[in-house]
Amino acid sequence: MSTPLPALLLIPALTLAAPALAAEPEISIVIEAHRFTATEVPAPAGVKLRLIVENRDKTPEEFESYALNREKVVAPGAKVVVYVGPLKPGRYEFFGDFNPSTARGWLVVQP
Repeated sequence: MSTPLPALLLIPALTLAAPALAAEPEISIVIEAHRFTATEVPAPAGVKLRLIVENRDKTPEEFESYALNREKVVAPGAKVVVYVGPLKPGRYEFFGDFNPSTARGWLVVQP
């Protein structure tokens, strides 16, 4: 039994695309007691980042950042994924919109 020609042509194409499908660096950010557990979160410059925001509180929180142009509500006990970047080196502030006086942090992007 032979494989149809179009299927054979797909194999090299998928092999070449594999590096492009590599996962973005993941960075965990935890909300607990209406605070981010790390107020400064290091990140690499020049690549797309996958932020995993986990809310360990019993109330919802909104991860928000004007600098990153992102906002996403995180339900109690849930996690959300926020994609950012590629970013230039610098400090990018984020905060919990429902508790802005206590839930504050910075993504510190380094070369």
